[in-house]
Amino acid sequence: MSTTQSERLRGLLEPLVNAKDLDLEEIEVSRAGRRRMLRVVVDSDHGVELDACAELSRAISEKLDETDAMGEGEYVLEVTSPGADRPLTEHRHYVRATGRLVKFQLREGGELTARIMGVDDEGVDAEVPGVKGRKPTACRLAFADVAKARVEIEFNRKDDKAADAPEGRPAGDDETDETKEEEA
Repeated sequence: MSTTQSERLRGLLEPLVNAKDLDLEEIEVSRAGRRRMLRVVVDSDHGVELDACAELSRAISEKLDETDAMGEGEYVLEVTSPGADRPLTEHRHYVRATGRLVKFQLREGGELTARIMGVDDEGVDAEVPGVKGRKPTACRLAFADVAKARVEIEFNRKDDKAADAPEGRPAGDDETDETKEEEA
């Protein structure tokens, strides 16, 4: 995709995305057989719900139909949120990952896996998990020292969600009783 098309699409779509209180993370145009694929990735501090993606997709589709930003020919539009393991590249990504376990690739070589405890303009305060019963260790990482960072998926994450869970239901248990009966 040419830079000018990318800039034009960003200029066209960013106001629509911002109007929905979302951040435009990425625009990608690629080939899917004979058609082109326009993938628009959006996010917010509170995540993105499926309904918000559907609403935004309709608004983007209408806007693209009014203009020639995608040129002639067919294309497929996909509006999505970033995956759970997407790279952290912007300050806001680190803020949103506070409390999460992150694998850092360091510029000087090596890697470090730590939980982000706080973020400021210069870097992150993190906590390296203890091994074999040892206590976690606090550390400071400057953004300038980080080559890459990616959230690690935790299946057995222990956090404060239990305090927010409805009475009698474990934290993170969003399924209804009917769903559980169907699975049995």
